[in-house]
Amino acid sequence: MSVQKIPPQSRPRKTSIRPTARKDYARQHRRRWLVIGAGLAAVGVVSAAAGALLAFSLSATPLRQSQLSPEEEAVFQDEAISTQNLKLPSLTRPVNILFIGTKVLSSDIDRSTEKELGYDALVNSFDGLADTMLLLRFDPTKDKLAIISIPRDTKTRIKGHGITKINNANYYGGPALTAKTISDLLEGVQIDRYVRVNVQGVEKLIDALGGVEVYVPKDMKYTDQTQHLYIDLKEGEQRLDGDKAMQFLRFRYDKYGDIGRVQRQQALIRATIEQALKPSTLVRIPKILKIIQSHIDTNLSVEELVALAGFAAHTERSKVEMTIVPGDFNGTGQNGVSYWLPNRRKIREVMAQYFDRGYNEVTSTLPSALSVAIQDSTGQPEAVRSLLTMLQNAGYQNVYVDADWHEPLEMTRVIAQKGDRESAETLQTNLGFGEVRVESTGILSSDLTIQLGKDWLDREDSQSLLPNGL
Repeated sequence: MSVQKIPPQSRPRKTSIRPTARKDYARQHRRRWLVIGAGLAAVGVVSAAAGALLAFSLSATPLRQSQLSPEEEAVFQDEAISTQNLKLPSLTRPVNILFIGTKVLSSDIDRSTEKELGYDALVNSFDGLADTMLLLRFDPTKDKLAIISIPRDTKTRIKGHGITKINNANYYGGPALTAKTISDLLEGVQIDRYVRVNVQGVEKLIDALGGVEVYVPKDMKYTDQTQHLYIDLKEGEQRLDGDKAMQFLRFRYDKYGDIGRVQRQQALIRATIEQALKPSTLVRIPKILKIIQSHIDTNLSVEELVALAGFAAHTERSKVEMTIVPGDFNGTGQNGVSYWLPNRRKIREVMAQYFDRGYNEVTSTLPSALSVAIQDSTGQPEAVRSLLTMLQNAGYQNVYVDADWHEPLEMTRVIAQKGDRESAETLQTNLGFGEVRVESTGILSSDLTIQLGKDWLDREDSQSLLPNGL
């Protein structure tokens, strides 16, 4: 073995270290070890979480609580979705997960129980009407998480039961019939797994997470003595515990009715994801699962749950996209029944764009053809007027000011509530500020919503300092 000699000019020269330099070196040395220590601590946290999750998966009772027939099992894809190695389980392909939230009352099961209690109590069951339905696509090939909300009043055909509201599917046939009905509605999309959670489970989950930070958009007050339902929330940013989160979700008494609930669901989903994926929360997943275990029914294995959580933990917020089944209200209701009427053509577009179902021919929408609503959070009417002028000069002719957005925003949001991310990104580029969000929290009658934040005021101030205001 030959030893390579270092040429004299390449050899390190001995130098003397002055006291000041020695102190600088010591500080840098300590800083380097702090960084290394932080990295090792992060590895330790992940390793501890992995070990705890593995122990839990080997010892916990199954999370599945309903027995499906072979025909019902066939509704769901049986192909593996994750792989296990020395690290945490990870996804191997895009997967579609159906989430069903149920609210079962004692009167749904046994009228005599209601009479005995004196009120209509919540029951720990999964067999009633679906209160919440979401289809989630975890796509490791695009590093995206797509969510489509299915309003419970959606008018559709349920096999064997005719035309009715889609939330009846769970009552008639559980997760399998719900999955089949939603697949039929959404262009035959394949559904890989399901998760059913009742409202008590959601309440326990929020409490186990330590609550979630949510902006309550207005005072919410409602009392229903027959269910012992008491809703009393004040407007403003606040941390909601499980009980208050349920009040936030169950409130329906606004101009949007069930669709308003869908908007609040999406706001709570985003807040819950951000809270659940904090490192301090991830290590407590086994404990959290045990707390809510009796309120969950799923055909996901614990390994698959961990793979989904791991994927979501590494997904950027901008790549979490939430839409709603395109449609509209049926006015005052047909024969006294209020429906959400799905728009088949727009459903095809959404499913192609976000769920890779069918052919997605991306076409650019001209600014003049877009309806744009502005919601002001700055309290500065002149700022709204200057934004209107700017948009009109940029070719956006159908722009109007809607109700204020009460949450004070540091950063302007461009909301693509109908899923048109391309148009939202073009608008954001034209503005030169703000962030794009794909979610159904904007003004539903418009194509795009601008929720105006403080960054517009800062931009206006800086522009005024330029020569000639340019």
